[in-house]
Amino acid sequence: MTTPPYQPPQYPAAAPQPMNPADERLWATLVHVGGIFFSFVPALIGYLVLKDRGPFVRAHTATALNFQLTLLIASFVGWVLTIVVIGFVILAAVWVVNIVFSIIAAIAANKGEWYTYPMSIRFVS
Repeated sequence: MTTPPYQPPQYPAAAPQPMNPADERLWATLVHVGGIFFSFVPALIGYLVLKDRGPFVRAHTATALNFQLTLLIASFVGWVLTIVVIGFVILAAVWVVNIVFSIIAAIAANKGEWYTYPMSIRFVS
């Protein structure tokens, strides 16, 4: 008689614990501010990690990710159009818009308010 191979015990995945409102506001604020310095990366990581932790942080990370992806597309268009000089204007506008609207969104998130970026293509919801 042969013994069956060892099977490690299977544990069901635990559901993520919801965050308290103060933590949701903090993480939403950090995701918006992170977009100023690191483009779409903080919003993407925040969305993937925090989307199931509360409705407020999910909405803000999705909104920030949509906005940063829109700016990424605009930056790409700006770099392509640097051949005809107008691209430099587009890149400067993208830079200013990113700073201004990310700060506005971070302030709204810190106050516990819902915020939607203007001029943003909706990729994730």
